[in-house]
Amino acid sequence: MRLSVIILNYNVRYFLQQCILSVKRAINSIHAEIIVIDNNSEDDSCDMVKNNFPEVILIENKENVGFSKAYNQTVKDAKGEYICILNPDTAVAEDTFIKSLHYADSIKNLGALSIYLMDGTGAFLPESKRNLPTPKVSLLKLMGIGKNYYANHLADEDNGEIDILVGAFMLLKRSVYNKVEGFDEDYFMYGEDIDFSYKITKAGYKNNYMGSIEILHYKGESTKKDGAYLDRFYGSMRIFYKKHFKTNVFLNASVIAGVFIAKIMRRISENKKENYSINTKITYLLTENLTLLKKLSNKLDKEIKTTSKTIFSDKTLTNCQFIFDVDYMSYTQIFKVMKKHSNLGNTYYIRPSGCNFILGSDRSDQKGNVIVF
Repeated sequence: MRLSVIILNYNVRYFLQQCILSVKRAINSIHAEIIVIDNNSEDDSCDMVKNNFPEVILIENKENVGFSKAYNQTVKDAKGEYICILNPDTAVAEDTFIKSLHYADSIKNLGALSIYLMDGTGAFLPESKRNLPTPKVSLLKLMGIGKNYYANHLADEDNGEIDILVGAFMLLKRSVYNKVEGFDEDYFMYGEDIDFSYKITKAGYKNNYMGSIEILHYKGESTKKDGAYLDRFYGSMRIFYKKHFKTNVFLNASVIAGVFIAKIMRRISENKKENYSINTKITYLLTENLTLLKKLSNKLDKEIKTTSKTIFSDKTLTNCQFIFDVDYMSYTQIFKVMKKHSNLGNTYYIRPSGCNFILGSDRSDQKGNVIVF
């Protein structure tokens, strides 16, 4: 088997459904399997997978064992030459795996591969490519003044070697995963992707970034980025430093101070956001399905105009809401539009093929929204 796509889910049923639908499209011409491992979700995620995707391998944990342990548990039974670690709050383009596998095959001594991740507004997520977060680099990043945390030696659309990948999308050979003994289970959540990437490079492999293909990642859908998040992330980084760097009292005190400052800055930022609102001029639905138009108009209780794909070539639109019907536009086309028209005050929602819900995000720092109709 060529590829095993492994998706770890926890309480994001609708995002998981879109993720699986997009992956099915992307592996249509590849000998591949989809494995979903669920960490004891309290929603109906598992029932949704059983009812809608009987061909998907579903593993139901009876407790939340965390990120590292769940993936290690699943990879043991994966059959693919390559594995893809994939977040449930992502959607991939139709050519994502064809192109990424072709690129991976061309790289000698490849460790793991990362690609261009965009958020729900179409903006690039810089964590798609990162440098090694030494204690100094991480402390400066935590305080909001660091410039070396991200791999800026590569442009966003370039291809090339990097140090650290993000756990939302990692493509690598199963043999490499096993060689470095998978994710370190000392990490429950956060930091495991950094540790894993570093272990790969220490083993003599080269991690790479491919900026020529995009996928969508509703950043932080499973995680609230609050003070507790900073504490957990700091705890993970302490594990990382203890394992791979020499630490001392001064370093620990400095990072604690950095977390404190970051919490204050985040609180100030959140207060400013309370006065922030999205004022869209008009809502466009890109579809040929008039029944869908009627249902969404009733649900959203506002006028929605149908339009075709050519609207984006006719003029530049700002402060609009776009709803994409995947039965009309492919994910590849949708991502190109979102990327090209990001930072124009627009918002983007997607109706996955055949589904009775739309997913989207009004701000780059906001969790994804689900609207069921």
